[in-house]
Amino acid sequence: MDAPLWFDGWEPIVRAVTVATLGYVWLVLILRMTGPRNLAKMTPFDFVLTVTLGSAFGRVLTAKDVALAEALVVFTTLVALQWLLAALRRSSAGFARVVDTGPSLLFHDGAFVQPAMRRHRFTESDVHSAAREHGLGSLDDVDAVILQADGTFAVIGRDAMGDRSSVDPFVEQHRSGPQRD
Repeated sequence: MDAPLWFDGWEPIVRAVTVATLGYVWLVLILRMTGPRNLAKMTPFDFVLTVTLGSAFGRVLTAKDVALAEALVVFTTLVALQWLLAALRRSSAGFARVVDTGPSLLFHDGAFVQPAMRRHRFTESDVHSAAREHGLGSLDDVDAVILQADGTFAVIGRDAMGDRSSVDPFVEQHRSGPQRD
């Protein structure tokens, strides 16, 4: 092993502090410029960017052979790719179907939607927990439970349904056609 274990001089320490500071500031700036989408509730699409940026930043901090300019270009490229893909998702329904997991109906009108439950690996207990987390005592008080693209549950109580206009189009779409997940 060529490198000293405890201290290798001040140069690597100064480099680490400089790269960490400038890399961090650059990430904050480019994420700020691209808007709050990157910082909102994450879809799988956003999660990939976050993990990739974290991995790249970690590598830059510990690698002596990666220049700061290269790191800033990588960070910018990753955020630009995410921005470009978000624009493509917005402008092309076909592209959105390929990269997005759409919402999925898990429970409706007193019955579990078993194909969706199996596909997403949820148990009935998970749906019961979602109802309780939304302040509903049992599934008797629930008209629908929808798994959102960001992994959260939308729980629609029976009292909130009234004319049922908020969930009926979604239910019809998911009962009559294939789901996007």
